[in-house]
Amino acid sequence: MTSVIEQLKRQLFSRPQDPELYYELGRQYLALKEAKPAEQAFQQALKWAPEHPQILMQLGNVASLRGQENIAADYFKRSLAQDEQQADVHFNLANSLQKLGEHALAVKHYQRAIQFTPDDAECHNNLGNAYRQLGHLDLAVNAYARALALDPQLLHAKVHWIHQKQHMADWQGLDAAITAVRSALNKGANAKIPPFAFLAMPGTTDTEQQACASAWAAQHYGHIQALPAPTAKPAYRPIKLAYVSSDFRQHPLAYLVTEVIAAHDRQRFEIFLYSNSQDDHSAQRQAFYTAANHWLDIVAMSDADVAQHMRDADIDILIDLTGYTQHSRSGIAAYRPARQHINWLGYPGSMGYLRGQPLFDAIIVDETLNTLTLAERPIVLPCYQPNNAQRPMADAGTRIDHDLPSQGFVFCCLNQSFKITPSVFASWMRILQQVPGSVLWLLQCNAWATRHLQQQAQAAGIDISRLIFAPRKPIDQHIARQQHADIMLDTAPYNAHTTASDALWQGIPLLTVAGDTFPARVSASLLRRIGMQDCICADWAALETKAVALANDPTTLAALKSRLKTQSSLLFDPQDFCQQLEQALTQLLR
Repeated sequence: MTSVIEQLKRQLFSRPQDPELYYELGRQYLALKEAKPAEQAFQQALKWAPEHPQILMQLGNVASLRGQENIAADYFKRSLAQDEQQADVHFNLANSLQKLGEHALAVKHYQRAIQFTPDDAECHNNLGNAYRQLGHLDLAVNAYARALALDPQLLHAKVHWIHQKQHMADWQGLDAAITAVRSALNKGANAKIPPFAFLAMPGTTDTEQQACASAWAAQHYGHIQALPAPTAKPAYRPIKLAYVSSDFRQHPLAYLVTEVIAAHDRQRFEIFLYSNSQDDHSAQRQAFYTAANHWLDIVAMSDADVAQHMRDADIDILIDLTGYTQHSRSGIAAYRPARQHINWLGYPGSMGYLRGQPLFDAIIVDETLNTLTLAERPIVLPCYQPNNAQRPMADAGTRIDHDLPSQGFVFCCLNQSFKITPSVFASWMRILQQVPGSVLWLLQCNAWATRHLQQQAQAAGIDISRLIFAPRKPIDQHIARQQHADIMLDTAPYNAHTTASDALWQGIPLLTVAGDTFPARVSASLLRRIGMQDCICADWAALETKAVALANDPTTLAALKSRLKTQSSLLFDPQDFCQQLEQALTQLLR
């Protein structure tokens, strides 16, 4: 490709006003993901062919490569103003609108693109993504299915189809689809498999999850050239610690890590928060803002620009709190802007390798999680998950206020519906069968999940009135109402995370089975930290036995709750957690 670029430059020497040559030169640079020379070439092409729709589109593509989606969208709109019937421009504009959070408008442009190119599988897939963001899960699943009908090898569409079916608790066809995805990954196929969705697929191993993460890193960050290695940290100044997150807002993260960040010793640490979320004007965002020495809004900044800002600020340690979850900014770490880069909390697993080296230098774990296959060097703390000292609380009301029976045993699991698998739900139904008068309290995630879970209960011989669905509530009301539960039952292979801490905070015993992957061992991690190993069952049959026994033995259950109330405080001590973290970070830099 370099030879083609040199040839085009020679041709431009004799034909310096030829827009086609500049356009082709820009395309070559864009294929190499070299944004600056690509933009210069397209701007020259535009100079000699003003408002040419394809040149405007390519300038939009350059802006999108830089992460400047507002600028990209403006270029795409200018292009469509010249020629409205460009399927590729409608598609690109819709992609930018998706990243800008304008999902309804994105749907319209995906639909326009499909009118011109109805057999574009990728467009149907992305239309499904937009529907998903709008909560139209049925339309999303249909769009993914159409994409797969057009291109059965479009693995990321299959993953999206699986994950949204999991959200809907519609399990038909999932086993075969998951087997196909795992097979493609194990064959080394160059398939884009979103790592977060892969974590929740039953049967996937920690080795496969790491391979999935590595493939994702190579596909998305393989073009990135790292900054020159930084010099050694000056000994005279505090450690400059940068947290990066898309969740410095009203989000479960706020109830885990805000007070840890605020507790840092400002004589020894200087705290930078790089925020990739819109200002939701919440008290949680304000608390994060107050906890920082330096706050930077990076929503409109490219990964390269953020990395350069970190290098200019001489950041010592970058901690990514988002990982491969929604609105990931993990590409920043690929530039190697800091002296050490840590994966923690947002993504429950290894972030994998990039060009044979870990994308992140280290990961914060504990003894329960340090048995896994990890690309990163483990930083082992007493517990990997922090918590604020307090949870927001409202008036809990009565059981009747929450549609629960005034008498009878209440099992609960307020996890998201995608975590409920057929085998886990079958286990719950067997527990209900053995505890007459008991109910199962679930989170009301979406109408499809409610309907499908009711149908599964009926098939298991359980009256649907024994499934109680809790509507979404403000966080203070959500946490308070949990005190009306008697026992929380965990999910697998993706455990309760923040939801587990919420239950333990309220004194609700949590029963789990320690699995073989990071997300399947989180609850065991929390329980071991507070000395409640007896709530970690050997397998699901043992969990069922224990749940039934506790439900039928009020004295033993009361003793368990009393012990939990005494010991759970270990999880909710951000000052102590921060001291442990600071010691580990200081050692890491040495």
